[in-house]
Amino acid sequence: MAKKKSMLYPTLFMLVLSVVLTAALAALNAFTKPIVEFNSDIELKQKILYVFNIDTPSSDAEVIDKTFKDNVTEEEFNGKKVYVQNEEGNVKAYAVPFDGPGLWGGIEGYIGVTQDLSKVTGVDFIKQEETPGLGGRIEEAPYKEQFRDLDISKIENNSPIINRPANGGNVDAISGATQTSTFVMNMINEDLMEFIGSKKGAN
Repeated sequence: MAKKKSMLYPTLFMLVLSVVLTAALAALNAFTKPIVEFNSDIELKQKILYVFNIDTPSSDAEVIDKTFKDNVTEEEFNGKKVYVQNEEGNVKAYAVPFDGPGLWGGIEGYIGVTQDLSKVTGVDFIKQEETPGLGGRIEEAPYKEQFRDLDISKIENNSPIINRPANGGNVDAISGATQTSTFVMNMINEDLMEFIGSKKGAN
């Protein structure tokens, strides 16, 4: 009987402790969830502004949020969100979503294209799981800045983006990460051409 009693108290203690800790974690999650969601939203808005090459006066979250709201609206394309840059009431550019498999995991991002579909305004990534220092370098400025103001008015073989040294190449692949670079090129070309085709078909 004494042995049963000695086991009862630790069991009850562990049960009560589990309930308390679970409740504490639930309360912490409820408290931090809006903050996490806000920060995630601001990070996405900052990336879309980068795609459109829109500078913000500061990195303050409220400034980023206001700059975004002053310049960008949203529309839907094939069930996905497309961002639209507006200037004095006119459409200036679109930020088109792209996604696909990378070498080690999924890659997602946005590529900007001018309203007349002739130039890329920029590119940025919202998700990637490639190897740091290799494929992960797609998020570094030297790679992304190649897309800034890239002329795609003459599209060859349904490929606005072509990795050098292929014929018509307009973007350098990342040294040591050519597979990741090829995956990025392929997913951008597929999703961007689908968007371009729909816009041209609507005109």
